[in-house]
Amino acid sequence: MSGLIGRKIGMTSIFDENGKNIPCTVIEAGPCVVTQVRTEEVDGYSALQLGFDDKAEKRANKAEMGHFKKAGASPKKKVVEFRGFEGEYKLGDTVSVDIFDEDEFVDVVGTSKGKGFQGVVKRHGFAGVGQATHGQHNRLRAPGSIGAGSDPSRVFKGMRMAGRMGNERVTVQNLRVLKVVPEKNLLVVKGCVPGHKNSYVTIQRWQ
Repeated sequence: MSGLIGRKIGMTSIFDENGKNIPCTVIEAGPCVVTQVRTEEVDGYSALQLGFDDKAEKRANKAEMGHFKKAGASPKKKVVEFRGFEGEYKLGDTVSVDIFDEDEFVDVVGTSKGKGFQGVVKRHGFAGVGQATHGQHNRLRAPGSIGAGSDPSRVFKGMRMAGRMGNERVTVQNLRVLKVVPEKNLLVVKGCVPGHKNSYVTIQRWQ
């Protein structure tokens, strides 16, 4: 699984050769530094650890400074491991956006926007009572009954109720790469990806 760490720049739209307007997301993908090479002999599995986005040295502890010093790199804000990485890379190498090709399909992983504590109408799509009569006073967005009476005398696990919404790890699969701009480290993919602007995302390509 080859991949890169990137930052979501925002959304736009482009026209294809048929004049169709296609919504797309612009991602600043890399360049990423190889900060560690995992091997079967030492770690029990093979993987490539990449670091992205420089961090001020005063915000890194001694363990982090020593880890990145081995790779000859400055401290990084975001570090991700990729198993089964294509190609041969060694410590300190740079991986850039040109590992992707136009018209191939990738998966993008990010953290969705946090929406705070929300009720059942927004969180689960409950319809409410729809302005009905029959004594429904100030109950338009209420969840309704949550139990099943004296038997079983409890609320079942998984009951859809109000609670915190968003701020979850989300994977969007099979997004087509529309454009690769190596000189600006930009990747343009069709559709939307999770997260707010400037949030970190991981772009993965499966073999």
